[in-house]
Amino acid sequence: MRFFGRKARKVGLPPGSVVYTGPEKEEKVKISLLDYTEKQVQERAVSLEEAVKFLKRSRSVSWFNIDGIHNPKVIAELGKRFKLHPLVMEDICSTDQRPKLEEYDDYLYLVIRMLWYNEKHRRVESEQLSLILGRGYVLSFQERAGDVFQGVRDRIRNGKGRIRKKGPDYLAYALFDAVVDHYFVILEHFGDEVERLEAALVKNPGKKTLHKINELKREALFLRRSVWPLREMLSSLQRAGTKHVKTGTLHFLRDVYDHTIQVIDTIETLRDMVSGMLDIYLSSVSNKMNEVMKVLTIIATIFIPLTFITGLYGMNFRNMPELLWPAGYFIILGVMLVIFIGQLWYFWRKGWL
Repeated sequence: MRFFGRKARKVGLPPGSVVYTGPEKEEKVKISLLDYTEKQVQERAVSLEEAVKFLKRSRSVSWFNIDGIHNPKVIAELGKRFKLHPLVMEDICSTDQRPKLEEYDDYLYLVIRMLWYNEKHRRVESEQLSLILGRGYVLSFQERAGDVFQGVRDRIRNGKGRIRKKGPDYLAYALFDAVVDHYFVILEHFGDEVERLEAALVKNPGKKTLHKINELKREALFLRRSVWPLREMLSSLQRAGTKHVKTGTLHFLRDVYDHTIQVIDTIETLRDMVSGMLDIYLSSVSNKMNEVMKVLTIIATIFIPLTFITGLYGMNFRNMPELLWPAGYFIILGVMLVIFIGQLWYFWRKGWL
């Protein structure tokens, strides 16, 4: 289900129906608040009611991070409190969305794939990250707890950089940038897997190697599917602009666009390398088979004259003078040995051995 979502759950429902399409979970939905100005920061867990009340009376930048979208009732209620469009709430709970951007009157809706590397299973995992950029706030919806935003949180807490001097659009950019920068970490792990596979392919290609090549091909396709639409989204944002993102922040988004291009180029290069490995594997297996056939052919060729001699003297004719020689057996063995050694020498001179 990494490539195809669970769309069957939404069949027959009207547009705007908030239905969770991801794997079943029992954890509670958690809402955390990180509110800051240039001079102060406060961070705490909040309830749905507290989040809305806090936003109404706050004049700072408020980042509400929602861990868990598996409870459609909570997401629907949150969307009503923040006056989100029903289609936006539907997309938030549909975990197979491609990266995209949608602009509404009061907010901007963005979707991006957040990736990380599973060390245990040696595969890339993905989750959908939805961002709502509104007036004075940012909502981030994650499928599970744990993300790549620790660096952003530390910069806000410690007042490093310009993030606390900027508005919510810069915060959304910082979250976006953190996700894209983490793609390079994923590509490093993927590149290491490709290098290990290349070494195994040269030494001893086998069925396990072929299985791993197919796995990496799927991983490369998965990465491409997760990242490629991001290029189009950022390009359209830079061309058309939006009232929700200031001009100064758009300049920073150009840097994210450049990083996205680098990621896509690297993915395409790795895809070509993995595809080339399949050709190398087939060539290696073919060469290995040719070597085996070569050895078997040489053995068969050596035994052809020996078989002829033994077959000749195995016939039951009375008038075969050699059968009466006292040393006939040893003479024939000597002749066969000379033929055997002569053939080996000839094959060696020809470079067949």
